[in-house]
Amino acid sequence: MREISTIAVTQAVRDACIEANYHLPADVAECIGRCRRQEPFAVAQDILDNIQKNIEVAAEGVYPLCQDTGFAAVFLELGQEVHITGGSLYDAVNEGVRQGYTEGYLRKSILNDPLRRVNTKDNTPAFITTTIVPGDKLRLTVAPKGGGSENMSRLAMLKPSDGVEGVKQFVLETVEKAGPNPCPPIVVGVGVGGTFDQVALAAKRALLRSLDEPNPDPLYAQLEQELLEKINALGIGPQGFGGRTTALGVLIEQLPCHITGLPVAVNISCHVTRHASRQL
Repeated sequence: MREISTIAVTQAVRDACIEANYHLPADVAECIGRCRRQEPFAVAQDILDNIQKNIEVAAEGVYPLCQDTGFAAVFLELGQEVHITGGSLYDAVNEGVRQGYTEGYLRKSILNDPLRRVNTKDNTPAFITTTIVPGDKLRLTVAPKGGGSENMSRLAMLKPSDGVEGVKQFVLETVEKAGPNPCPPIVVGVGVGGTFDQVALAAKRALLRSLDEPNPDPLYAQLEQELLEKINALGIGPQGFGGRTTALGVLIEQLPCHITGLPVAVNISCHVTRHASRQL
């Protein structure tokens, strides 16, 4: 049994909150650069140039990548041989978010209730997902998610007879309906299978994968590429002004499911697809 203190957890979450909001992951930044080189439309080129400039300025640590510094989605991979000492693990995570969003001068966007709508003023609580894994380490990932792209996400309980064509139609319909609202170019996380609740989480978790890492199953890897091509053929383009760069990537996570169902969820992320990880 290995002990990890809540103090260490809080510090790691704090640092990850700040890093994620100021430094775009290299795979996303490089993909934007590739898309800029391949984009034939002048207006789209200018927008992608501005996006790249924004990434460079944010990396200097003065201004975050986006004014919407999002809700703090925190993914914990907790080794089953780890003992958390010094208090509650979730309290430690929330304290890290509180410190990170305060010390990093990040916008606080969380309300204490969906109808009363009073701001908690420190961006807590975090939205925490915990997975128990083998080993004696704790890996945590902070993925700030903006409200504009989150609001464009959808879920459907398709019939098995809808098949792969039904999945493709739902994904494309979701992106087309979203249009410019999620600040394209977007990253499209797709969950397929599981249950009503699990498929939505799978779609969000898919966004943590590198854009350079296709699904290990050839069937789904091919589907990711096909959907990316079809989405970019929609012509929505950067910020909705037209062009071939509507999406940077499509990432699918599949789950086993019941014989009667075919759940599918789409979690859209803007071009600022942020996440930072720490291992304790």
